[in-house]
Amino acid sequence: MQTNFEHFALGSMLGKSDMPPKDNGSLCFGAPWQRQVFGMALALSKEGVFEWDDFRSELISTIAAWEATHERTDPSWNYYEIWLTVLERMVERSGRVDPSAERS
Repeated sequence: MQTNFEHFALGSMLGKSDMPPKDNGSLCFGAPWQRQVFGMALALSKEGVFEWDDFRSELISTIAAWEATHERTDPSWNYYEIWLTVLERMVERSGRVDPSAERS
């Protein structure tokens, strides 16, 4: 069951270039981390860390940039890798993390 915010977020993506992969009408995740970063983006936006429309705009432009430099049949395409990249960017922009901090 979706919350009102999840319903709003997914509804705003219907039929658009940033729509998540679906299978038989349900969101399609190939690995647990994909479901987690999807949920994390929704939760952080709902909490006001960033605006959902800003996330979507960044996602759309990042997908377009990838498509401009790759063939559509490129096997390196991964929707959720792009989603994760955009999520990281949005969290860094929010000032909640130090982008220069060492990753482990």
